Amino acid sequence: MTFKVGIIGTGVIFDLNVLGYLDNPDVEITCLCNRTIEKAKDKISKFKLNSSIQVYSDYKEMIDKEELDIVEILLPHNLHAEATMYAAKKGIRGISVQKPIAMTIEECDQMIAACEASGSILSIYENFVFAPHIKKAKELIDQDYIGDLSSIRIKTAMGATGGWDIPESANKWRQDPKQVGGAEKGSPVLLDNGWHAFNLGWWLFGEPIEKVYAMTGKYKGIDAPAYVMWKCKANKKKKHIIPQYGSLEFSLMPEMKIPSKYYPTDEFIEIVASRALMRINQGTAIGNKMTETEIFAPIVILKDGKIETFNDFENDWKQSFINATHHFIEVMKGKAEPVLSGEDAKYVLQFNLAAIKAAETGKEVYLN
Repeated sequence: MTFKVGIIGTGVIFDLNVLGYLDNPDVEITCLCNRTIEKAKDKISKFKLNSSIQVYSDYKEMIDKEELDIVEILLPHNLHAEATMYAAKKGIRGISVQKPIAMTIEECDQMIAACEASGSILSIYENFVFAPHIKKAKELIDQDYIGDLSSIRIKTAMGATGGWDIPESANKWRQDPKQVGGAEKGSPVLLDNGWHAFNLGWWLFGEPIEKVYAMTGKYKGIDAPAYVMWKCKANKKKKHIIPQYGSLEFSLMPEMKIPSKYYPTDEFIEIVASRALMRINQGTAIGNKMTETEIFAPIVILKDGKIETFNDFENDWKQSFINATHHFIEVMKGKAEPVLSGEDAKYVLQFNLAAIKAAETGKEVYLN
């Protein structure tokens, strides 16, 4: 069976989300939707898609007219719930939603309920866990290679230049609190790019979260720099040697050039465990000159007084998108489960919103 795919939204991130569907015998992109039809047509030309692809300016019209198996939703945050519920109501079997899942827990519940009622598969798009070196690091952790985890620090470094030339229109909606969500004045860092770090921290520990504390700045009107700290709940079935704590840092470098094929941003993860230290270097900008050095090898482990590096990966951020989409297709074929289901994504959103609340109130926030 060939799954027919419709993609809603053809902005900047489309250029990465589309890659896993290209030249794939299991799927066929049959339609695109963008409010500005010419932008969608430009993508057809850029990626040499089938000229017979239908283009719409209204996603509801697209869903109503096309016979689709999969809908990929790449819209501003405030439209995720509405588009998901409409697709579910119309019986679309596979619904892939760009992060974050939604802006509120209430919206999450509505989306999950709508998909359960229609039998739709709800999957929230998360590419970082499919980056080859990050996936390998998780395998080593699960194999007890570095021992019991006690601390995780994820640093997101946001540079000024070196990557894509992002059109102002791509950032305009992120400046509107009603579209981006989060804090009263909006959270374009914590609830957008920051979602990946929240998910990675929870995923790497593999434990529920007890409480969160956070602080955010207000540089040029955005919620950064930002610092988030959390403590995992004590696991009664699997006792840890040391209580588990994590931290997220979102640092701004307004005069820094980060060479990147994509956004001028990069990520670094430090993990302290009972038998070793692990550093996972780079995410968005992996594959630049930094990757070629020993000190910034994709994975560096200090164990038993020796340094071990892991370098043999497909070091290009696009690979994480390709792998994520391929996994979702396997889910559609009944051969896998979503890496981030509606319920999982709801939990990540609870974590994320708890940090935003903590930053607003100056108090620790406990997760239920």
